[in-house]
Amino acid sequence: MEENTVKPGLFEKGGKFGWLHSTVDAFDTFLRVPATVTAKGSHVRDAIDIKRVMIIVVLALVPAALFGMWNVGYQHDLAVGDLPGFWNQFWWGFLKVLPLFLVSYIVGLAIEFAGAQIKGEEVNEGYLVSGFLIPLIVPVDVPLWMLAVAVAFAVIFGKEVFGGTGMNFLNPALLARAFLFFSYPSKMSGSEVWIAHRCGADAISGATPLTFMGDGMNALGAGGYTFWNMFAGTIPGSVGETSVIAILIGAFIILWTGVASWKVMVSSVAGALLVGWIGNLCGITDIPAYYQLVMGGFAFGTVFMATDPVTSAQTETGKWIYGFLVGALCITVRFFNPGYAEGMMLAILLMNTFAPLIDHCVTSSAAKRRAKKVSIV
Repeated sequence: MEENTVKPGLFEKGGKFGWLHSTVDAFDTFLRVPATVTAKGSHVRDAIDIKRVMIIVVLALVPAALFGMWNVGYQHDLAVGDLPGFWNQFWWGFLKVLPLFLVSYIVGLAIEFAGAQIKGEEVNEGYLVSGFLIPLIVPVDVPLWMLAVAVAFAVIFGKEVFGGTGMNFLNPALLARAFLFFSYPSKMSGSEVWIAHRCGADAISGATPLTFMGDGMNALGAGGYTFWNMFAGTIPGSVGETSVIAILIGAFIILWTGVASWKVMVSSVAGALLVGWIGNLCGITDIPAYYQLVMGGFAFGTVFMATDPVTSAQTETGKWIYGFLVGALCITVRFFNPGYAEGMMLAILLMNTFAPLIDHCVTSSAAKRRAKKVSIV
């Protein structure tokens, strides 16, 4: 008597196209709620999984992205007197920024899908956020081939070699920016990379507020920068980093949903204000400490990158220490490194490296205190 056997589906393992199982499963579970459940063993029931966390962060990034698209057109309008009107400015900026997103996702996801197919594993959703972050933290006119190389480097050497999402110790988006900065510094710094220009036209000069960091308040004011236009974001800069208002909307979303740690954000601001105040006290700069919070990529980095749950400190006390040092190091770099006054990228990457050590010290200290209490009793 013949046994009834169920043939595997076309894209299931063992099927005709089973080698595409990881890719098909990724698209299927992205569009629909997966039917897989934990059948045995202890497990946690929760409505929040990694995919939902990633989507929430992407939604929180949308205000900064939309503002950045408009600001790209607006800055071009100011520089050349073209594109009058809100929608013309937004549409022009949208078309300039869109290729950055396409390159970021096409290159990054291609590597992620290929890696999953080779290893026979499911495609994880971690790159949803990294792919959205990278276009927002680079100049709008960065050559696309450079961006593609940086994305490939960040995904391969920042994630995949360590085991993929959840195993990396450096923020992949910041790693892509660091690769661009150290490999192609002329395309990532200076006053001619922040305002978009038409193909074939000469680059347009547009200094960012941090350009005047070493010259003080008079130079900052002469450059046309006030606290309020830096807070609003109507200034040159990386695509998504200029508007603190848009960034705060995103901060509210990820804090309200519990995706990010408020402790890291608060302590980062505290560290920046303290070092900024010390700089004022010692005569290093006359730029008020609170200006540092709206200059450069401080706000964006504090909200969306320092709070990365994978690369930041995991212990509650460690989050306070980690965030404080991120903010403090950022302003320290701004004070003493005129060649690269931004500081936030280097501060976060450095603290990503030390986050495990911070957690180790916190847990070891807690264990020693408990052991001391037991010995006393």
